Amino acid sequence: MAEDDHYDADLEELQALLAAAKRPRVQAVLRQEIETLKKSREAATEEHAATSEAGTALEPMETEAHPPPVKEPEIALQPLQKTVTPLSVQYTTLDRFSYDQELDKLKIYIFLEESSQDKVEASFKNNSFDVKIHDVGGKNYRCAVPRLHKAIVPESCSVVVKPKRIIINLRKAEKNTWSDIHYKEDKFKTPKPSEDKDPMAGIMDLMKNLYEEGDDDMKRTIAKAWSESRSGKTSDSKFGGDLSDSF
Repeated sequence: MAEDDHYDADLEELQALLAAAKRPRVQAVLRQEIETLKKSREAATEEHAATSEAGTALEPMETEAHPPPVKEPEIALQPLQKTVTPLSVQYTTLDRFSYDQELDKLKIYIFLEESSQDKVEASFKNNSFDVKIHDVGGKNYRCAVPRLHKAIVPESCSVVVKPKRIIINLRKAEKNTWSDIHYKEDKFKTPKPSEDKDPMAGIMDLMKNLYEEGDDDMKRTIAKAWSESRSGKTSDSKFGGDLSDSF
């Protein structure tokens, strides 16, 4: 090893100096140094040997096989059951919209931006529809007609979402033109004349009905027609007198 070569070189040089020395004192110092150096070399050699033996003895311990750790059995944890109470959803009513129609279909246009098809929930029935639009700018909207003017075909109706508007497509059950989307009763129904009733009394009932249900223009028109029809009649006639009194 490199350290042994160092000791050998030192001993060789000291021995050469001893051979060349002539004075006894110098020779004694050199001999003492040579003995000291030999002892140092022997001690270093023994230490190196002990270290090597210890390293060899430790090698089997490092490579000793260890038993695998005992794996604890896994316990499946059951998820906690959470009870969630649904909050009531608040909707903003969309009661202003436009529409156009053909004989067999009708389209309703809702002008609403930032919506998407997956946020729309629609329900169609024979005489109504209910369309809900969720999470549009943090709000929910609803457009519904509880009773349509006439019947539709629910399975043929749909909702289409466009970038700036939503279109509700309604398929009419019968081909015709709707006067309105909402159902409205006909206020001016012509009464059926009774067989045992005086025909003139039937006309009176019809005019009375029109007079009571009509607006101011209608009342003036009926009053004028009544006034003209009674021209030449006697005052004791059953058609005499003021129209409002007759009615």
